[in-house]
Amino acid sequence: MSWFSRKKHDSEEVRKEKESLDRGLEKTKKGLFDRLSRAIAGKSKVDDDVLDGIEDALIASDVGVDTTLKIIDMLEERVARDKYMNTAELYSILKEEMMSLLDVDGKEEAPVFDFSKKPYVIMVVGVNGVGKTTTIGKLAANLKASGKKVMLGAADTFRAAAVDQLVIWSERAGVPIVKQQMGSDPASVAFDTLKSAVAQDMDVVLIDTAGRLHNKINLMNELTKIRNVMRKVVPDAPHEVLLVLDGSTGQNAFVQAKEFTKATDVTALAVTKLDGTAKGGVVLGIADQFNIPVKFIGVGEGIEDLRVFDKKTFVDSLFD
Repeated sequence: MSWFSRKKHDSEEVRKEKESLDRGLEKTKKGLFDRLSRAIAGKSKVDDDVLDGIEDALIASDVGVDTTLKIIDMLEERVARDKYMNTAELYSILKEEMMSLLDVDGKEEAPVFDFSKKPYVIMVVGVNGVGKTTTIGKLAANLKASGKKVMLGAADTFRAAAVDQLVIWSERAGVPIVKQQMGSDPASVAFDTLKSAVAQDMDVVLIDTAGRLHNKINLMNELTKIRNVMRKVVPDAPHEVLLVLDGSTGQNAFVQAKEFTKATDVTALAVTKLDGTAKGGVVLGIADQFNIPVKFIGVGEGIEDLRVFDKKTFVDSLFD
């Protein structure tokens, strides 16, 4: 079953998802919780030593310095006001603050995508190796399983492996793909994809793009050209620009986010490979520093391991 069509309050599905997420975040959870436990061990109140230990724990989990300092400042204010705070209260306040940092769009009940727009065009960006093409494939499979008519566009025309991989995913998901010869103009592929999608009455279009950062001006120009050409077919396209980041790279993911937000108007994030790293705190830092909502996280290899991001469930998994 796709998470696009799953009943929100299906308790058995929720339980299974929570267990899967707990497993996927095990390394981050263990690293963060162990460090926090050491910071407060033997302490009867939250003092400067405890705050220093919490700061070290958050930075070591790749939350990032700026976001960590936000959290510490908030804790200092609470300690000054409340005077005494036990361990349970401290964890509860930490959870509240983390969830507030993740609530960048304030849309508690908003759908992941606005399917009232048709075809709904998603341009996917990110450097090579972050799991961009795999994320597109998993998204396509979930959308197809929910009953949507989905089309892929292979606009990363500079790497044969990217096109080949996307073709494999299109076959696996059972969705059509538009591609051209290697070295073709990416904007031309995007244009053809949208023309075909409109003609075939598709619900969703996923456009893969090249992941090169060696020349930022070229990247910016290429993504701008793709957007402009797509708008000749669908005037308000793309409806979503999804930046895929590899969570296991920690602070390097911040650098990538910085460059891509300069190059194009990124509207959502997908953070992959969180199951293989203790650096899951990067999700908090990037959402906070760039004020862009995290919509998906990857916690495993399977199609079902690309999850719609839920900030409460995510934070609960770090502390449970």
